[in-house]
Amino acid sequence: MYINVCKHCKKVFKTRIRQFTCKDCLEKDQEMFNQIEDYLKKYPNSNALQIAEGLEIDVYEVLKFMEEGRLLVSRGRFGRL
Repeated sequence: MYINVCKHCKKVFKTRIRQFTCKDCLEKDQEMFNQIEDYLKKYPNSNALQIAEGLEIDVYEVLKFMEEGRLLVSRGRFGRL
C-alpha cells in the first residue's frame, strides 16, 4: 500500500499503486491536462511558462505533469521567425 498526497487538495490517501491525485480531484486533473494538450497542439513549440500564461494556470502545475511523465520535453528546431 502506498500513502499518497493529492497534488491539488493535499489530502492524504492510500492506494495499491502510486497516484498523484485523489478520486475527488481526478476529473479536475484530467481536464487541466486536456487543456494543456490542446494548447500544445495549437502552439507546439511552447515552453512551460508560455503554457501557464496562455491557460492562466500556475507554471508549477505544468511542471508537475512533466515530473509525472505525462508531458515530455522535446528538442526541436525553429524555422525562420
